[in-house]
Amino acid sequence: MLDALLLLAAVAANVAGMGWLALSMEVHWDEALGNATPQSRRTAVALRVAGAAALVGSLALCLSVDHGSMASLVWVMALAGAAFGITLTLAWRPRTLGILVPWVLAATGTGR
Repeated sequence: MLDALLLLAAVAANVAGMGWLALSMEVHWDEALGNATPQSRRTAVALRVAGAAALVGSLALCLSVDHGSMASLVWVMALAGAAFGITLTLAWRPRTLGILVPWVLAATGTGR
């Protein structure tokens, strides 16, 4: 049971990491939060660092569940699934990615 929860956490970290990396790009930021919320350089760098940290954390979670060769396979497949999910979200409901940056929504008062 613990292994399943750790793998679920790894997948969630992959989705969050891919989402933060996507939001660090100005074009996706504008799609998700609108032009009314400008993205600062500091925010973009913070999102890139958070995205990379989430992906590394996901790898660490996978490695804690299985041996290296199986964990790396699970991690790469979870990366692909997360990237695909974020791509579909950006295509159909980009505003949904706003939940990954609640501090920005709270600061602007949009509350989406």
